[in-house]
Amino acid sequence: MTTFADAPVLGGLNVIREPGRPAVVITPGHGSAEAAAGWLTEHRAAVRAELHRSGAVLLRGLPIHDAASFATARDALVVQRAGYKEKATPRTDFGEGVFSSTDLPAAQPIRLHNENSYTLDFPGVLLFGCVTAPEEGGATTVGDMREALRLLPDGLRTRFEEAGWLLVRNYSELAGLPWYTTFATQDRAVAEAYCDENTIGYEWLDDDSLITRQRRSAVITHPVTGERVWFNHFAFWNSRTLDPDVREVLEETYGPDGLPFSTYLGDGTRLTDAEVDAVNEVYDRVTVRESWQQGDLMLVDNILCAHGREAFTGDRKILVAMGEPVALADCSPATQPSTTVHGE
Repeated sequence: MTTFADAPVLGGLNVIREPGRPAVVITPGHGSAEAAAGWLTEHRAAVRAELHRSGAVLLRGLPIHDAASFATARDALVVQRAGYKEKATPRTDFGEGVFSSTDLPAAQPIRLHNENSYTLDFPGVLLFGCVTAPEEGGATTVGDMREALRLLPDGLRTRFEEAGWLLVRNYSELAGLPWYTTFATQDRAVAEAYCDENTIGYEWLDDDSLITRQRRSAVITHPVTGERVWFNHFAFWNSRTLDPDVREVLEETYGPDGLPFSTYLGDGTRLTDAEVDAVNEVYDRVTVRESWQQGDLMLVDNILCAHGREAFTGDRKILVAMGEPVALADCSPATQPSTTVHGE
């Protein structure tokens, strides 16, 4: 096992790189969050350089024990905070831009995805912090989306590059999130203005529910490293990815086109089960993990790396903060955003 003493020193960092794990940086011991923040500030450039190389960096040995100490570390590593837009999952807000990573049930794993890939601007980095490590499982998994793009079958890659991907959301109080939670307003006009400003098509139904459609690029370019990446929620929200029993219940209740989230190729084509499986197999191949230890931080480049979560047992408290907002327009999207399918 590699220890602090024999880990390679690069740019003042002690970095462990092993197959199947994200890059791990062993930090010197610090007696307080303030002292740790000083070290993080001093080494921020080196951490960012490693982040652009590896896509995700886990920092181990820090005195992170609550939302306040996490926020102190965040402010040392992240220059500009980013908001959480177009909400799709439940989170607890601890204030000062600190949230729970997700409040979904412990038994439910979360597949790899890039945060807010469906918005016109999104966090460039995510910072996770472990306050309470689970008894078993519960790792925040990550996967390199440069490698994912390379591994995609050539035909599928070309189709997505040319057409992008389409997200259709059905907002309801019965499944998923209602529109007023996602758009943080009870005023239809405010929600409509947001959609108009953010290239989202919308349709109100008689029961005050809402359908939105937004086409986005499936492939973008990192604005700093210049590398092309697979960046989207296509497989994550595709019905094929759901547990078969869950999919059957949802489709029987809402119909195949009435699910809270549905995804298509950007020209409106519904991909075959085999094609969706091929995308999910790529995610499986690039997934790496490291079990959480109390005090760990993990910085994730949200463009270079997707992230997810294992199912777990026992108490688990992982905090998240978002930062360094990036505009889609600055990422050379392979297809331009639209409210309709490609070609209309």
